[in-house]
Amino acid sequence: MKEFLINDITELPQAVTWVLAEAKDKRKIMLYGTIGAGKTTFTKAFCQHFGVKDAVHSPTFSLINEYTYIKKQISDTALKPNQEGIIYHLDLYRLNNLAEAYDIGIEDLLYNNDFCLIEWAEIIDPILPQNILKIQFEIMGKNVRKIVILP
Repeated sequence: MKEFLINDITELPQAVTWVLAEAKDKRKIMLYGTIGAGKTTFTKAFCQHFGVKDAVHSPTFSLINEYTYIKKQISDTALKPNQEGIIYHLDLYRLNNLAEAYDIGIEDLLYNNDFCLIEWAEIIDPILPQNILKIQFEIMGKNVRKIVILP
């Protein structure tokens, strides 16, 4: 198993770079872990990596947040320079079943070319496409987290 240890929040940019390297061409990233494990904090760092200007916050109540960025980083090979990209951030914690995921348009988000980071993705495991990255966040200490690439 591949893993990355974050000893301090200042190491999040390196964690994002590592995850993107592991993801290769995968643009759908499933985020697993308990409450407080760092899924939303990681997503904030992910968005910062791409230069998102908006405030990034948990979509617990809205279910889906959408952030735009202009491609400047080499790590976004799906876009041409200065082309606008989208990062979707979903929090499926409040969903009760797969039918509710279909109701919010999950299929459209899973099968487009935009980045999509999904917290609490367990509920949609049966319909996940092949080309995804699953990562587990584990609490190791007060400020220490471990990111594990799942099979």
